[in-house]
Amino acid sequence: MDEQKKPEITEIAIVDEHTIRDKIYIVRGVEVMLDFELAEIYGYETKNFNRQVKNNAAKFEGDDFMYQLTNEETAELSRCKNFTLKRGTGRGSNLKYNPYAFTEQGVYMLMTVLLGELATHNNQYSYKQLLAKTTLSTI
Repeated sequence: MDEQKKPEITEIAIVDEHTIRDKIYIVRGVEVMLDFELAEIYGYETKNFNRQVKNNAAKFEGDDFMYQLTNEETAELSRCKNFTLKRGTGRGSNLKYNPYAFTEQGVYMLMTVLLGELATHNNQYSYKQLLAKTTLSTI
């Protein structure tokens, strides 16, 4: 019998309002969360997180859900106080590829892609924080 292989899950991040709000950036005039930070929240390695998304690419078509940052956008974010990764190619470098940015709709769509109770709970929490921040910024 073939058991369906579950994705490898890493250590789980503590998720609270402050954690989520610090991981929301403005890119292209839209609030987004980045793949490696979402992966941390949901307890995935970034490569496994992105694999889950790529396996469900039809759900993320178009920039309304997600897009890969350009070199310029990544450089701009690297100057942000919360964005601590550096560009490099050697061992010990944190950033080898430009991260993917997930919009509010993309974060919501993650709920249908990521497996497990933890992912669903943290996805709902992330979505509520994005929604709350959007509501506050329009007041």
